[in-house]
Amino acid sequence: MLNRKLTSLFIALFIALPLLAQVRGNIAIPNLNGYVTLKCDFHTHTVFSDGLVWPTVRIDEAYREGLDAIAITDHIEYRPHKNDVVASHNRSYEIAKKRAEEKGIILIKGSEISRDMPPGHNNALFITDSDVLDTTEYIDAFRAAQAQNAFIFWNHPNWVAQQPDTTLWMDEHTELFQQGLMHGIEVVNRSYCPEAHRWCLDKKLTMLGNSDMHQPIQYDVDFSSGKHRTMTFVFAKNATAEGIREALFERRTAVYSDDLVVGEEKYLKELFENALEWKIGKKDSVTVLITVKNKSDLAFRLKKTHHDVRLLYFREMTIVPQGEHTIVVKLQDGIESGEVSFIVENFLVQPNEGMKYSIKF
Repeated sequence: MLNRKLTSLFIALFIALPLLAQVRGNIAIPNLNGYVTLKCDFHTHTVFSDGLVWPTVRIDEAYREGLDAIAITDHIEYRPHKNDVVASHNRSYEIAKKRAEEKGIILIKGSEISRDMPPGHNNALFITDSDVLDTTEYIDAFRAAQAQNAFIFWNHPNWVAQQPDTTLWMDEHTELFQQGLMHGIEVVNRSYCPEAHRWCLDKKLTMLGNSDMHQPIQYDVDFSSGKHRTMTFVFAKNATAEGIREALFERRTAVYSDDLVVGEEKYLKELFENALEWKIGKKDSVTVLITVKNKSDLAFRLKKTHHDVRLLYFREMTIVPQGEHTIVVKLQDGIESGEVSFIVENFLVQPNEGMKYSIKF
């Protein structure tokens, strides 16, 4: 009897698991005024370079997690499975394309130009033919991508395998930048790179954050504890590949990694404001109650900054995803109005510097 029960259980699990795999995830991130916020990962790998999964697996992962778009960016120069997987550099995209259409995932065609430092590794997106990037000189690969109107960005500039002690911008990067062969930089890959954040701000380059996933994603991301892959928020005019392309070239992005959000202040401020609802009420003559409701899956870590010393309120607080909190403000010495001022520590608008904000009452 026990064996029959176990057999029935295994059969039920065998049937249920594929069904569970088809459940579409959701990541609640607010849209900006006039733009839809798309959750994107522009740096992933498959067995067609040094990844450990078939291309369709990347689509299924993105679907389950609630992403809107991904790029499969297999290495041009590094293909350790090439004796077993013999194919054009275009093949991983061709295999994944039908599954992406079935799942409603926007699939961006890309490849990784993987060279020693300088200039390091770079991804080319929106290309039409990956094979022509297979060149002897790196500059010829970049120009072949440029000829296809590609969006090109520098991957993991702080990767210790290529820059073990310091993260430097080199002459070769200046050459690429000046020739229109660099449009963005990964500000977060495996870790946050403040140097890349600074370069993007100073040189007007697009900020990106990506997973650089090689193995099945659940090996690197503990979804059961609420974790997520590193991704790029793209603020697009519409949810299409062309909408993403236009937004990337116009630098309308933010980076999302753990609870960290990195980007230009104008976009992060709008994300913050569109995610939260504030209600201000007065309990009595010396107490103001500010209720804040978080409609998003973002967390906000607040820390009190310069303020009127006659106001007493939190030193630090975290607004949790989908949570509601009450901020108690004590009024002293007859004060009747003022501002609750704080820094959103995990919303970085400058290298390692959070976003300042105030609530007036």
